Amino acid sequence: MKNLAFASLAAALICLAAFSQCTESQANAQTSNAPNEADIVKRGEYLVGVLGCHDCHSPKKLGPNGPELIPELHLSGYPADRPLGKTSPEVLQNGWILFGADGTAAYGPWGVSFAANLTSDESGIGTWSFEQFKKALTEGKYKGLDGGRMMLPPMPWFNYANLEPADMEAVFKYLKSTKPVKNVVPAPIPPTVN
Repeated sequence: MKNLAFASLAAALICLAAFSQCTESQANAQTSNAPNEADIVKRGEYLVGVLGCHDCHSPKKLGPNGPELIPELHLSGYPADRPLGKTSPEVLQNGWILFGADGTAAYGPWGVSFAANLTSDESGIGTWSFEQFKKALTEGKYKGLDGGRMMLPPMPWFNYANLEPADMEAVFKYLKSTKPVKNVVPAPIPPTVN
């Protein structure tokens, strides 16, 4: 009887050890499959590219193939020291809107809007919290602040409102990792009344 009890106890301990080993292996596998910070930032960089953020938020120079990104101004928005070109109310009467040559300024029925600085500088999103960023992209709130104005066209915030939380976090972490570029983007210009 002692041998049977000992054998049962030994079998139970072996099962417990095997279960423990299996559970530990699963936990290690889950941990090793979890993306690290560098992977999250890399995913954010990819998303910023495919979501078209550079189209409006990265200043460009005109080259032989059209607008070319200016690397040192990457995602810094409309350059504060750039003069604004002439606008024409007649264009709006014909149902058109105008974009600056590099896409960082737009003129329409809302007036003139300027693409924001998205770099990690304090003149960009350097002081923003993730909650502000999320509110800006899901609710269209300027700087992600309650009580503030809505973001102006052509910012398509409504297209980003349903981003997966992990993707929104990846974009935010990437933008916070960018080289800071000091650039205080001009305030929007309201429409002229004729």
